[in-house]
Amino acid sequence: MPERDPGSDRSEARRRALCRWENEGGSAAPIDDRAHAPIPDLNNAELVQLRIRVIALESLMIAVLAEGSDRQLQVAREMADYIAPRPGFTPHPVTVQAASHITDLIDRVAHFEAIVCR
Repeated sequence: MPERDPGSDRSEARRRALCRWENEGGSAAPIDDRAHAPIPDLNNAELVQLRIRVIALESLMIAVLAEGSDRQLQVAREMADYIAPRPGFTPHPVTVQAASHITDLIDRVAHFEAIVCR
């Protein structure tokens, strides 16, 4: 049996994940009405906890990417390019901000590396 390139497996897995992500909500299959039930508003305590968790996750991602390879940083930058509206749909400001935020996080990685390497 020929040996498989592990990088190829990872690339294929990433491609499949992105396809699932891009197609999320775009299925032509019937949708359960319960899926569209109204979502209750978050109270202030929940919003504060969510903000804390996002800050923690961003900080962890910066730390992980700071130890990562140039290829990993390149893949992260490519992910920002993947965040786009589906063909024929209008760009949503939050989507555009998400892509920009990924780029900002990667830029912060370079700043973090400079501080740590001093």
